Amino acid sequence: MTTEATVKIDEKIKKQASEPPRYKVVLLNDDHTPIEWVIQLLTDIFKHSPETAEKITLTIHTEGSGIAGVYTHEIAEQKLVEATTASRNHGFPLELRIDSE
Repeated sequence: MTTEATVKIDEKIKKQASEPPRYKVVLLNDDHTPIEWVIQLLTDIFKHSPETAEKITLTIHTEGSGIAGVYTHEIAEQKLVEATTASRNHGFPLELRIDSE
């Protein structure tokens, strides 16, 4: 006596790939960090064009803060540390923060 078991799989597994959370690196305005330095950080570290860097710097100056870029958490932290370290090495008190998107 042979018994054959038939297995029917009617369940489909759906894979949903989701984007990792994104974080904004925000530069804060202060009265001691020169505009030229902020533009240099935005072009060197955050890879903005000079024109875009000037626009962001003007936003920081007039509104109190401006977004330098939006990245995954690890990259946002790296950029924040790079910009803060460079600013301190040049004697500037520029403050940055990371905000969730």
